Amino acid sequence: MIGFGLIGCGRIAERHVASVAKCDKARLTALCDVQEERMNYTEQKYREQTASEEKIAKYRDVGALLRDDGIQAVIISTPSAFHAELAKQAIASGKHVILEKPMALSLYDAEEIVRMSEQHQVIVQVCHQLRYRPLMKRIKELIQTGAMGHVFLGVASMRLNRSKSYYEDAPWRGTWDLDGGMLLNQGIHLVDLLQWFMGDCGEVYASMLRGTLPKQTEDVAAGIVKFQNRSIGVIEANTLTYPSNFDNSITLFGEKGTVSIGGIGLNEIRKWSFADPSAMRPVPNDDADEHFEMYRQFIRAVEGIPGSSVISASEGKKALEIIFALYHSVKTHQAVKMPITGFSTSTMAEMEEWK
Repeated sequence: MIGFGLIGCGRIAERHVASVAKCDKARLTALCDVQEERMNYTEQKYREQTASEEKIAKYRDVGALLRDDGIQAVIISTPSAFHAELAKQAIASGKHVILEKPMALSLYDAEEIVRMSEQHQVIVQVCHQLRYRPLMKRIKELIQTGAMGHVFLGVASMRLNRSKSYYEDAPWRGTWDLDGGMLLNQGIHLVDLLQWFMGDCGEVYASMLRGTLPKQTEDVAAGIVKFQNRSIGVIEANTLTYPSNFDNSITLFGEKGTVSIGGIGLNEIRKWSFADPSAMRPVPNDDADEHFEMYRQFIRAVEGIPGSSVISASEGKKALEIIFALYHSVKTHQAVKMPITGFSTSTMAEMEEWK
């Protein structure tokens, strides 16, 4: 049985608690938050989903949670700015880590998480859970087996709405040093899927702008990604779609096949055409729980079971680095070759055109 300690009892914590509750080999051992009422609410949600009456420790001090010997793994679901430092503290304490996206707001911190996880030999699972969805795994399989041939073009589109009240509800949102940007928070899952399907990135170019809301970060982003395998990716994203959320989509154009997945939940098959008749159109499984599957694979890895599939810190860094390169391209007004060095989202606030 693996004891989990949850740091950060905000809205996203409910999903983590639900996944822990579904795992036979997991139990929620401790909570940590600066607000007692949020810890009480999270405990209540966990108890509603389990028959467990075991004591759940509550800490306001992260250090105390990390010294708890009943915890083998730590879930980090705080605001973005605290992800990296908390992950490093947990790793240094010998705890395995489930780390919410974005894993860091600077390249240095991301690389430190990779280095420390290897040094301390702990499992770090970055929350890019859409990779575990059966539909996405099937697309990846068809690419790997050559059923699509060479994938020439991949397009990731995000058309969402984030209102003024969204930013007012949590003042850290929409800031470069605490939030990190629209692509890092709303767009990173699409960017992660795009690079997972298309391969390692070689060069990017981007343009971005802000809308009229009183905040720092971008509302519109358009980027071109050149992959090392001579394929091209297009990223277009916005959070000012009127009047509300409209669509998310991933479309791949291959030599022998075309696939397009869309919808707010990214679970609608809009196009599925292959030269190979065996590449049959799958039936979307609405009951599939990719978040639970992420936890199941994480637990298998912690137990040392061969063949477990974890999105490690080094793997999770790939989408982060593409987005950092897109931001750097906006700063420099030119194409940026990969890999980049020394980027932090806080430097975006220095740009005159963003003020």
